[in-house]
Order: sequence, then C-alpha cells, then structure tokens
Amino acid sequence: MGLQLREDGVMSSMSLNTVYTVRATQEDSTYNIHCNITDYLGEAYDTDYCSRPDDDVGLNPTIRQWLRDNPDFQIEAYTPPDPPTEDELRQRMPSLTARQLRLGLVNASISPLTVTATIAAMPAGPGRDKAQIEWEYATTFNRTHPLIAIVGAALDLSDAQIDVLWGAASAL
Repeated sequence: MGLQLREDGVMSSMSLNTVYTVRATQEDSTYNIHCNITDYLGEAYDTDYCSRPDDDVGLNPTIRQWLRDNPDFQIEAYTPPDPPTEDELRQRMPSLTARQLRLGLVNASISPLTVTATIAAMPAGPGRDKAQIEWEYATTFNRTHPLIAIVGAALDLSDAQIDVLWGAASAL
C-alpha cells in the first residue's frame, strides 16, 4: 500500500473513502474507478483510478479488496470510444520536413515549382505573402495547416489524395 506521513512523523497508508463508479475497460478484469481517496499527504479528493488485477502497489490492493467485498456494486460495461473523425486523423498525422514534403510532391508527379506558381497566382495581399513565407521558409509542415488545403485545392487534390501523399512523404 502507499504510505502517508502524518504530522507526527508516523507513516500510514493511503485510504479509499468512497467509490462512485466502476467501469469495465477493454482489458479483462481491469476497471476505471471514479472514487474519493486520501493520499499520502493527507489530502482527500475525487480521482479516477485504473485498477488492474496484478497491480499490488498504491491503493490497488485496497480497491481490489473493495471490489471483492462489494460484489453487487454495478460495474458499467465497457463502451469503446467513437472512432476518430477524418479531421482528427489528419491532426494526428506526423509533421513533414520541408525536404519530405517537396520529395513527396515530386514522387506524386507534382513539381514544387507548381506550388510556387500556385502561391504566386493568389490575390496580392497578406494571404499570399504569408503563404509564400510559409512555403519558402517553414522547416516543417503540418497536415492541417491552411496552406496545405489552399495549395491542395488549387492543384485539384482531394483531402484523401493529400492524405496519401502525406503518408508516403512521411516515410521519406
């Protein structure tokens, strides 16, 4: 068990005060416990605790004993998370170096000069100036950066095509 140092210098264990919910996980006999505990500093608070059957440190032995002592306590079924959206998947894509992006374009039969020309054809103003600075000076590129969408649309590339190009370029 975890230990708590009291004001008098004596070590004592952490405590499980209240269990609010027990939710199953995708791992067998592993639960997410929403509970109130008192930690080793004597602070009581609500927290989430992941309890695994083979964990014998901290509050886990106390929690496992509580589970055995309360067999009728309702354990909520595991609900898998919603699959990520396409935008969330794109946000998780690795950034590319300028070299990777440019070589990825060349491998997809798109000349980097075409990107330069596409940016030059944008209406004059801060938007074009920012795009040109990003293209010329950025050392890394993120899949969700607005420049990628602007240039992709100008080159008549779908999001799916850009995703494929991005994935291939990330391996370069």
